Amino acid sequence: MPHHSYRDFHAASVADPAAFWTREAGRIHWHKPFTQALAYDQPPFRDWFVGGETNLCYNAVDRHLAERGEQAALIHVSTETGSERTYSYRELYEEVARFAAILEAQGVGRGDRVLIYMPMIPEAVFAMLATVRLGAVHSVVFGGFASHSLATRIEDARPKVMVTADAGLRGGKVIAYKPLVDEALSLAGDAAPARVIVVNRGVAEPPMMKPGRDLDYAELRERMQDARACVAWVESNHPSYILYTSGTTGKPKGVQRDTGGYAVALASTMEYIYGGRPGETFFSTSDIGWVVGHSYIVYAPLINGMATLMYEGLPTRPDAGVWWSLVEKYRVTVMFSAPTALRVLKKQDPVWLKKYDLKSLRALFMAGEPLDEPTASWIAGELGVPVIDNYWQTETGWPMLTVCRGVEDLPVKVGSPGLPVYGYDVRLFDEATGEEVGPGQKGVIGVLPPLPPGCMSTVWGQDGRFVSTYFGLFKDRLVYSSFDWGIKDEDGYYTILGRTDDVINVAGHRLGTREIEEAVAGHGAIAEVAVVGVSDTLKGQVPQAFAVVRDPSQLADPDSRERLEKEVIARVAQALGAIANPARVFFVNQLPKTRSGKVLRRSIQALAEGRDPGDLTTLDDPAGIEQVRQAVQG
Repeated sequence: MPHHSYRDFHAASVADPAAFWTREAGRIHWHKPFTQALAYDQPPFRDWFVGGETNLCYNAVDRHLAERGEQAALIHVSTETGSERTYSYRELYEEVARFAAILEAQGVGRGDRVLIYMPMIPEAVFAMLATVRLGAVHSVVFGGFASHSLATRIEDARPKVMVTADAGLRGGKVIAYKPLVDEALSLAGDAAPARVIVVNRGVAEPPMMKPGRDLDYAELRERMQDARACVAWVESNHPSYILYTSGTTGKPKGVQRDTGGYAVALASTMEYIYGGRPGETFFSTSDIGWVVGHSYIVYAPLINGMATLMYEGLPTRPDAGVWWSLVEKYRVTVMFSAPTALRVLKKQDPVWLKKYDLKSLRALFMAGEPLDEPTASWIAGELGVPVIDNYWQTETGWPMLTVCRGVEDLPVKVGSPGLPVYGYDVRLFDEATGEEVGPGQKGVIGVLPPLPPGCMSTVWGQDGRFVSTYFGLFKDRLVYSSFDWGIKDEDGYYTILGRTDDVINVAGHRLGTREIEEAVAGHGAIAEVAVVGVSDTLKGQVPQAFAVVRDPSQLADPDSRERLEKEVIARVAQALGAIANPARVFFVNQLPKTRSGKVLRRSIQALAEGRDPGDLTTLDDPAGIEQVRQAVQG
């Protein structure tokens, strides 16, 4: 297993990236070998495995048929519909190759875009794999995004075909997709695709079908029962997909990903980071609409010959033990989740974690937002397995910071995602001077190019924007900016301090909202908290905290509310000094979050400053924003 000093391993990967990645490239199937590992003659653009031909779908599906055709490949569980279905690699191949033939019959070929707007159902995975099988480019838009958000993505990607469903389900509520799609297509005008394939799950009113444009998937599948599309071999740098980053203003930013580099990078992570082995089961609780879903529900586990568990439903329905029951049933060895979900489970009865046999599980990985200390310590104690934070972005496609235990069994430090991952030359920079800063000093987390394989190639259709957005931090030095503040300790372990735009300036002192949140969350009564900077005539900005308490009875009367507020503020003063003290601590029943679980801090800040909360189309539940509004006005 572990076979190097990790530091040497990482140093080799950045000192001679071409040699390092040439060795890793043997993990995937090349139809035609590459002639050059790295071409970097137009910084910051770079090409990996130049001249090599491969295919993402072939590596994820076809190449496993000889050895593991009857093994489970895709396990789909929906607690919304009460259905469970396992597809072997052979069955997955049949579904995907047929879906590709259906797309091909609609004129989809190399380089065309297919926009996928789907709930968490197997057909969504078939559609993704079928698209890359043809050398086409998928753009998955999170199911349930509002029509306007969907329309802007249609306008940018200009898909030839769109794949959607009648409806999604969440907590037993039906979210009809087809009306949203129809509205988005009318908004998109001439960018709208000629064909829309509709998977009718039968969970909503039968969707209105527009003759000549809308096609029923079940009918197409029946008609093309025996059709199978061949693999289109593409050059390694051919785009595999576009994924739009959330929270962008104006024209959306489509992160464009390559093919060969992505496959190699993902395959390497299964050994070095996740320790998942062929034949085992990988369970990521994300959604295919996000980058974690692309990389670690669909591509990486399948490339690695594992079974991937795809879950539709909430972590608390039918009860708070549902995820752990799946770990037991399918003998999950590697699980990947988000801190938000765990904080939800932390509020439930702990008996659910003791009810199931979890001994197959070797590790739990976390990403999506910083993993706070109380949550990390709680779940590690309950599960008795390592809980390992990952820090990465839609733009990178796979982790930038973590502990690569498949290389060396290094300690995990609670509150830190870990060390720079092999391939990434991560540094901390002073935002003003561009100088690198040392241990214990705060800086912007940046990566010296060339970016490793699998990171974004460019912004779809906007090369200039790629350079100006991501490499525009300093005038005289090319550095990829993560837009995150960080700090590292003497051992080189990083801690994320929040977005460069989540830093508040209190009387000339720069404070990361994350630092204050950690201090507030350390109070035993607090389950969850968001801290925002609110403009203040005296200090420029002051922090305000919006906190969810574990036990609402603690707020039964104004006195106990005031007492708790004072205790929380005292705790912050003790941890960070009085300069960081929240001006107010508001208690709410829930925080406003996006569907992917990110707290809408900008909207909270706007309400706290008496402004319009802005675009709420990604909001999961309107109650959270109302809570904040009432707290501020109350």
